[in-house]
Amino acid sequence: MLTGKLVRVRHARNKLVPLYLDARNKDWLGIAEQLLLAYRDSAGRTRGEVEAELADLVGEGPNQLVVQGLAKLLEDRCEFEVAADVPPDQVREVVFRTAALRHADRGGDPFDRAAVLAAAAGELKITPEQVDLALFADLRDEQRVLKFEDCTQDQLLHRYNVALAQAILLRCTGMEVRVWNETPARFRQLFRAVKFHRLIGTIRPAEGNSYKIFLDGPLSLFQSTQKYGLQLAMFLPALLHCKTFELHAEVRWGAEKKEKVFALTGADGLRSHTPDFGVYTPREVEFFEENFRTSVADWLISADPTPVPVEGTTWVPDFTLTHTPTGKQVYAEIIGFWRKVSIEEHYQRLKRALPGRFVLVVSEQNRTDEADEFATGAGVYRYKRTPIAAEVAKVAAAAAGV
Repeated sequence: MLTGKLVRVRHARNKLVPLYLDARNKDWLGIAEQLLLAYRDSAGRTRGEVEAELADLVGEGPNQLVVQGLAKLLEDRCEFEVAADVPPDQVREVVFRTAALRHADRGGDPFDRAAVLAAAAGELKITPEQVDLALFADLRDEQRVLKFEDCTQDQLLHRYNVALAQAILLRCTGMEVRVWNETPARFRQLFRAVKFHRLIGTIRPAEGNSYKIFLDGPLSLFQSTQKYGLQLAMFLPALLHCKTFELHAEVRWGAEKKEKVFALTGADGLRSHTPDFGVYTPREVEFFEENFRTSVADWLISADPTPVPVEGTTWVPDFTLTHTPTGKQVYAEIIGFWRKVSIEEHYQRLKRALPGRFVLVVSEQNRTDEADEFATGAGVYRYKRTPIAAEVAKVAAAAAGV
C-alpha cells in the first residue's frame, strides 16, 4: 500500500484524477526491472542496505515519487526477520547495564567497548560478535530480508496503479459501485467480498442486469477508521475482476479535508493483483462453521445460501441453519463492522421481511461509533471474542419457535 506522501493525483475542479502509469511504457518497464533486480538479490541483506543501493535509482528528479512508490510496493512483497540469537531488547538491557556499571567504576572515564561486549556475552552465554550483531537487530534498517515474492515488470506497474486508487479510498466518506452483466457466480463472489472485508453497506438490484453497492467510507465512522479504511481499500481488487463497473467515491482530501470526487470504471484498465479464487470466507466464519457442525445437534449448517431480496436490497447471509426435526430454516449472518443506525435499520428490514427466519451474530469489538446498545429484539446474538455455536443455535431455535 502506498503512503500518503507517495500518492500522485491532479485536480480537475472537484475531481481527483490519479496519475496512473502506462504499463506498456518502455521507460517505466526499465525502471521496474532495475528495482526488481535489487530485490531479487536482497535475501540475507538488511533493509538499510537495500535502500542504500536504491538511493541512486530514486534520485531527485521529477520521477522520484514514482520510483519511491514502486520500491515501497516491492518492499511490501518482502518478508523480514530480526537476525539475532537473543532478543535485542534483552541484549540491550544487559549491555547498557554493564556499560553503566563499568563507567561508574572508572569514575566517569571512557570505557573499553570490547570489554563491555565481552562481559555482556559472558552473562548472556553467547559470543561478543553475537552481542554486537543483536544489539540493534530489531531496528527497521537492521531487519534482514528473509524472502522476496517476485513479480514481473508489468505486474509491478499495474500494482502501482491499483495502489494509487486504494490510497484515495482510504480517505473516502462513502462509495457507490454499480456492476453490470456479470454471471450469478461473479455477482455472488463480489457480494462475498463485501462480507469478507466486513464492510458496512447495502446491495440493491438495479435495471439492466446490474447491482448497486453502497459502502460507508472510513472517514464517515467515529472509530476504527484506519482498520476499516484498509478493509475498504482491499475490497477494490475484488471489484477489478468485474468487466463492467462504475465506482464513485466522495473523498476528503488534503490537510483541509476538502470534499473531492474520485471515479473509476472498468475502462480505466486497472488490473487486479489478487488471484480470482471466487470464494471469500473469513477465518472466523470458517471456524464458526466447523464448531457448529461438531457441537450442535438437531441443526444442519450450510455455508452456501442464496442472496435474499429484502425490501429492495439484497441480503447476503453467511449460513442457512436447518432444524432437522421440523425442517424449519433460519438464515444466519456474522456481522462485521457496524454502527448503531445501520444495524437497527438492517434488523428492522429483516424483521419485516423474514420474521422468525434470521439470526444476526454481532461482535462487540467491531462497532464503529460510541453507541453500545441498539434497539432490536429476538434473533440477535452478541459476543465479545468468538461466537459460540451452541448459543447461536439457541437463538435460532427461539426465533423459529422450535
